[in-house]
Amino acid sequence: MDRAVNNSIDISRFVTAVELTRIGGRGSSRYTGPVTPEELSAAVSACLHEAVAAGDLTLVDGAELPEAKVERPKNREHGDWATTVAMQASKRFGRKPREIAEILVERLSNVPGVAAVDIAGPGFLNIKLEAAAAGELAQSIVEQGVSYGTSDVLSGTAINLEFVSANPTGPIHLGGTRWAAVGDSLARVLQSQGAQVTREYYFNDHGAQIDRFARSLLARARNEDAPEDGYGGQYISDIAQRVLEQHPDALESEDPQEVFRANGVELMFQEIKSSLHEFGVDFDVFFHENSLFEGGQVEQLVEQLKDSDAMYFKDGAWWLRSTDYGDDKDRVVIKSDGNAAYIAGDIAYFKDKRGRGADLCIYMLGADHHGYVARLKAVAAALGDSPERVEVLIGQMVNLVREGVAVRMSKRAGTVVTMEDLVEVVGVDAARYSLTRYSVDSNIDIDLDVLTKRSNENPVFYVQYAHARTCAVQRNAEAAGVRRVAEDGSDLFDAALLDHAREADLLAALGQYPSVVAQAAELREPHRVARHLELLAGTYHRWYDVCRVAPQGGGPVEPVHNSRLWLNDAVQQVLANGLTLLGVGAPERM
Repeated sequence: MDRAVNNSIDISRFVTAVELTRIGGRGSSRYTGPVTPEELSAAVSACLHEAVAAGDLTLVDGAELPEAKVERPKNREHGDWATTVAMQASKRFGRKPREIAEILVERLSNVPGVAAVDIAGPGFLNIKLEAAAAGELAQSIVEQGVSYGTSDVLSGTAINLEFVSANPTGPIHLGGTRWAAVGDSLARVLQSQGAQVTREYYFNDHGAQIDRFARSLLARARNEDAPEDGYGGQYISDIAQRVLEQHPDALESEDPQEVFRANGVELMFQEIKSSLHEFGVDFDVFFHENSLFEGGQVEQLVEQLKDSDAMYFKDGAWWLRSTDYGDDKDRVVIKSDGNAAYIAGDIAYFKDKRGRGADLCIYMLGADHHGYVARLKAVAAALGDSPERVEVLIGQMVNLVREGVAVRMSKRAGTVVTMEDLVEVVGVDAARYSLTRYSVDSNIDIDLDVLTKRSNENPVFYVQYAHARTCAVQRNAEAAGVRRVAEDGSDLFDAALLDHAREADLLAALGQYPSVVAQAAELREPHRVARHLELLAGTYHRWYDVCRVAPQGGGPVEPVHNSRLWLNDAVQQVLANGLTLLGVGAPERM
């Protein structure tokens, strides 16, 4: 009961906080009440807690109150927002949902800014807000600026986010390009929720692929055919030539292959880093796989695990008991020839990440790495750590299409489409946006014909044009004398004037943005931000068609024009905030 009594105070604190932040020193008619879905959800929760404190509702033994959330109903006739909290709480109170809803209706109706609350069906609560309460959001967004949509829910959490990590044996292909766009956007989304994110690139400079790369460079330098298992493409000739320019005597050296390996890998990696930087992606850490072997970390950890029950010896090899942790089979760590298997480096690498302070290690891997999900969690468990410290995201394939035909050939690589190929055709913004707007677990077809069009058919143009339009509206309105702030510094804003149906839709879309970003962070799905920006852009375009910000025909400036300028600028701010999370520009003119 003490906990419930404390919660009964929450509603008065909630209302008082809103009143204090909305009224003080404004000099205009202001309305108090919740202006975002989060604030309205908090008000619903406070009403539920108050009902418990008053004895109107009693939890069954061991039950806890559900978290109240409001959502936008599909049918606007049902209200501005709806919640299913009464149905969620039914078993917890041992009461019918409609009975709980009836208890909540009176309390919710008394929340400032709530115009009406109705019960529908088995216990849905449909909430309609006063126009003034809903309209307050426009001013709140403008005042919050770039911080709107951010939170501190992940504050204190250090996340190591590893993505791209393409082998330095060739330019970044389309799959790696997708990870560059999605990974950087995910990092931005996580940071917006307070996380400390380290962007990390795992530089695979150890193993058989590097040897094949070196042999391919050497063969090309000698004007020989590439090895059967080697690499082709113009880039091999380019790098081989650059190595010879830097080391004219490379072919006569004691170990020509080593010269081409050391210098070729470095040249290739410089090109990869340059391509990523031009794509708007910069990493905090470039971690060299080879350093784990040269520094002895792999050998040390393997010996440590041999002495534990995490590994066993069989058929001349050392095996990790990965099936104990959900893997489909045990994995060889040290092969029968004494060489380390790839997982040996994974073990040392995870240990190194945790040693550098990572609370959570997120790996973004390609479609052929499904087996790594259980494998990497097994690595954590074998080291005595929690498997929950590991998350693995698997990305699916990307196909480029032009005139209905798949685009497969690359100017440089000869066999695959590279990051440079895509950017050359559509530009960085369109490339990043189009690769991020889909869930990573789905295969996608990118239509180059669509991405090069300056039309609403092109999703990145559609969103960017909406932002540019808000800027144009702002310029035209100010030229006509429309202002947000009076000469005495007071705000020229009356939320109650934003009462058009299109304005209600626009305010609702703006209000949903913080929860969309929070969900994108929680589910590791930055595409949710892109899709919401498209919804917001469409809602804004429809508002633009019927609600004028500047007076028509040189008419007088009225209070509604000033208030609409706040709403226009709020849309501009949210579009800019969202595009920034996607690493995409927000142009002022198009």
